[in-house]
Amino acid sequence: MWHFLVEDGKCCLLEEPPQENGVIQSTQDQHSSISPPTSTVSGAPDDEPFSTYFEEKVPIPVDVTQMFSFRKLWAFTGPGFLMSIAYLDPGNIESDLQSGAKAGFKLLWVLLGATIIGLLLQRLAARLGVVTGMHLAEVCNLLLFTPPSPPHSQVPRIILWLMVELAIIGSDMQEVIGCAIAFNLLSVGRIPLWGGVLITIIDTFVFLFLDKYGLRKLEAFFGFLITIMAVSFGYEYVMVRPDQGELLKGMFLPYCEGCGPAQMEQAVGIVGAVIMPHNIYLHSALVKSRSIDRGNKKEVKEANKYYFIESTIALFISFLINVFVVAVFAEAFYERTNIEVNAMCNASDSPHTDLFPLDNSRLQVDIYKGGVVLGCFFGPVALYIWAIGILAAGQSSTMTGTYSGQFVMEGFLNLRWSRFARVLLTRSIAIFPTLLVAIFQDVQHLTGMNDFLNVLQSMQLPFALIPILTFTSLTSIMNDFANGLVWKIGGGVVILVVCAINMYFVVVYVTSLSSVALYVLAGLLCIAYLCFVGYLAWHCLIALGVSCLDVSCLPSRVSNNRPSVLIEEQPEYDT
Repeated sequence: MWHFLVEDGKCCLLEEPPQENGVIQSTQDQHSSISPPTSTVSGAPDDEPFSTYFEEKVPIPVDVTQMFSFRKLWAFTGPGFLMSIAYLDPGNIESDLQSGAKAGFKLLWVLLGATIIGLLLQRLAARLGVVTGMHLAEVCNLLLFTPPSPPHSQVPRIILWLMVELAIIGSDMQEVIGCAIAFNLLSVGRIPLWGGVLITIIDTFVFLFLDKYGLRKLEAFFGFLITIMAVSFGYEYVMVRPDQGELLKGMFLPYCEGCGPAQMEQAVGIVGAVIMPHNIYLHSALVKSRSIDRGNKKEVKEANKYYFIESTIALFISFLINVFVVAVFAEAFYERTNIEVNAMCNASDSPHTDLFPLDNSRLQVDIYKGGVVLGCFFGPVALYIWAIGILAAGQSSTMTGTYSGQFVMEGFLNLRWSRFARVLLTRSIAIFPTLLVAIFQDVQHLTGMNDFLNVLQSMQLPFALIPILTFTSLTSIMNDFANGLVWKIGGGVVILVVCAINMYFVVVYVTSLSSVALYVLAGLLCIAYLCFVGYLAWHCLIALGVSCLDVSCLPSRVSNNRPSVLIEEQPEYDT
């Protein structure tokens, strides 16, 4: 069992190791000082290993001696692309098109900066999974709120799980909404929104069982969906032919001339849409799918290098796809009015003309209206290709979101359920509220849920960012791969900035509700929320060695009869 312990003025992580004839036995057979749990499926024989997504482990070529090997990069390729799908979900696509329609090319630099920050955070997640052999939820369950914390420490662990689960549900609902809208557009309204939601349930179950045919085939399928998105949105980009000079200026000049509150709110929305909390948990788990000898420092270092290269390539591709969407709407629809769009839709005999009132207010677009206006200006082919891209984005994201839910549930609650039971639970949690809205509301109300869901996800960011920075900074866990001082300070600043930006987004949304009762409710919830964030940060600071904060862990609590091992000692490595 692992314990946090303050001894000699310093907070340490202790283990009760196995003993033989009263002598403490220690092992140095792995790089990290903690080991993944070896659980089995509930009700299964003891020798049947439990697995999610990891029915097999991809072998890494060992006969390559070069400093860089494309064979090894190919072997490590997969987890980063699955992770990058979260940067291409319908919530991101909607944020992109609204950015283009409201601010033109002026906010592309925000998208670039948010993607770079996302890459750095994903690097931390991948390193944690590679070095420890456990994903973030498992490490949180093992090292946070554990003895010598108070006996009721199970409660904050459950709360932390619920916060992360809320983020997954919010993201999942956006993805299901995107799929339902895509089916509605492709069928010219013949498939109702609730029908699209039901189709998404069925095909997600089918696709999730593809990993039974091999991990690499599953990863290839996700790569195929990313290719569909690239081709679909790339077609729209080529057809619209945006101004390349303005595009480059907006991407590399961090300035927004003539921007007002609407554009500033949109900039905040971009950051909130790109950096998702559940994606940190997901990526730390996906990297476990490669066969790496964690006792060999060279292999661990090499794995970290190739995973970072792969993640960089994957996020660069996702960034280009996002740029395609921003540029299309910036070039074609920036500063357009409703009456202009109404006239074009009338001229093209579109059945959706009534979506745009006869006034001179600025065009407001979402995923649904985005496809409609593309059809009005560039023909029905543009609308259908747009819908295919949205369908690929939504479908791929629903599958990775389901995996996130499984990893988080298993890590925090230590549940070992059958594959079908896990998929059924995680899908049901997101599907039922979406289905109810789809049945009782129209498409405008369905897409309007995205603002609320973005706020919901923004509020959960601290529950991923604070733990990942904490654990990757602990030498007792990461050993030689722990964050240095620059990463600790830089990571802390980045996390504070990101969380501040997203809290601003939350405040803007709450103030737009215009209801005293909702203000009071939001205020009470914010107090409870900030208290728990502070509680989490307090535990993480204790883990980092700020022993003066630990009022419950005193030297007197240490039993002289209890054997313990300081895991801050450096293990020896196989080279």
